[in-house]
Amino acid sequence: MDNIDKRLTVSNALNGLAKTEGLFQELFKHGSLSIEIYKPNKVDKQSPHSQDELYVIASGSGSFINDGVLQEVEIGEVLFVPAGKEHRFVDFSDDFSTWVFFYGPEGGEQNV
Repeated sequence: MDNIDKRLTVSNALNGLAKTEGLFQELFKHGSLSIEIYKPNKVDKQSPHSQDELYVIASGSGSFINDGVLQEVEIGEVLFVPAGKEHRFVDFSDDFSTWVFFYGPEGGEQNV
């Protein structure tokens, strides 16, 4: 999956995700970098991840809890979550989706 088969646009990603049964789909992988599209359904049931991650809000609206801190989010906003931290989206609209970028070593960059 080192090559991008088609353009990484929100519409291409969401169309591809709609053809699956899942809430997320990996679209690109190179080294430690993995790019996904994520569209939670009603409730975000995420648990902490083993890599650092960035979210870039792709569509919709909602709020984000990151290590106990609640904030509203908007389209285009970039959010950082260190490996191992509790986080989730709440009160999000039905059309909410986000890009997810996982990168770096297991345990996060602070362990490098």
